[in-house]
Amino acid sequence: MQITLHSVLRYSNRDYAHITAPANLTAHFHWPTPELEPVIDNPSHETWINGTKRANAVLLMLVRNSELDQAMNSIKELEHRFNKRFGYPWVLLNEVPFTPEFKEKMSSVISGPVTFGRIPHEHWYQPDWIDEEAATAAREKMAADGVIYGGFSYRNMCRFNSGFFYKHPLLQPYKWYWRVEPNVHFHCDVDYDPFLFMQQNNKVYGFTIQLTEWPLTVATLWDAVKGKSLLLQFIKEYPQYLHPRNAMDFLSDDKGESYNMCHFWSNFEIADMDFWRGEAYSKFFDHLESKGGFYYERWGDAPVHSIGAALFARKDQIHFFKDIGYEHEPFQHCPLDAPVYKARNCDCNPPSSFIYGSSCYSRWENMLKS
Repeated sequence: MQITLHSVLRYSNRDYAHITAPANLTAHFHWPTPELEPVIDNPSHETWINGTKRANAVLLMLVRNSELDQAMNSIKELEHRFNKRFGYPWVLLNEVPFTPEFKEKMSSVISGPVTFGRIPHEHWYQPDWIDEEAATAAREKMAADGVIYGGFSYRNMCRFNSGFFYKHPLLQPYKWYWRVEPNVHFHCDVDYDPFLFMQQNNKVYGFTIQLTEWPLTVATLWDAVKGKSLLLQFIKEYPQYLHPRNAMDFLSDDKGESYNMCHFWSNFEIADMDFWRGEAYSKFFDHLESKGGFYYERWGDAPVHSIGAALFARKDQIHFFKDIGYEHEPFQHCPLDAPVYKARNCDCNPPSSFIYGSSCYSRWENMLKS
């Protein structure tokens, strides 16, 4: 993974740091036609292990064979900081079979069960009904406009993470997931179970970083949601799905007339897959899918997940994990509470936490108070 332009652009262009697209580590993936590996039957994992109750949860990573070292670094850190205490299972997904070397080395650093799976062809590749001429023209225009991460693989990945990962056969036994990417860092001990916290407090979505999306990549996404264009008028057609205590004010500064580009950075997610599997989000994703914006534009899974969670859940069901130190270059979140920082053995720098540079953080705080 190469994102060497970040260090230059974030200082030379003030807006760039706020419009970096999410999940960019996989932008250069090349995904040939896959077949599913055999599905392994997993238990519910809602049980007691070494005197510790566990939720029905899984740690999830989308990764290539060539990213072995980066993936091992991420997993080693999360195992050390969290999972050695809890032993949650891992599911690793790829577009091709994982190599024996990958499986052997990865299994050696994971404390609990691990399952390796492949992504179904129809969940990954561009649908046949997409107008390839129009999609190609859109990609070329974005390249001319300097929009990064606009290739086939990135678009496939965004679509997969938006509406298909939770349908994968290996994830069907599970309710909760923690999304982990190669080459990320966990800077503090997590000495409690975030899954049980989410479950016991009726949460559906958890994040660590909020930032703004690049407007050129989602030019009609809000239109697709609000129905101002020729796209289907989703909210008008399905008003019953809009929660009366939603988080619209995080997404919009004018009561939904426009999108302010704020979203939760989805390379870190602790969330309820049953929320994505539910009727409201399923209808929402099908609506977006029908518009082809993952290919005619470059809709990211971060704004899609953020809009879905903000509109269909109660705002207090979305949780900011302020106490989890997390870094995905070039941004990080570091706990600002001194006792928490000390108790969790954090090794990050609180003044570098991205909340100091994010207008979305103040919107989030104001929304919670309203």
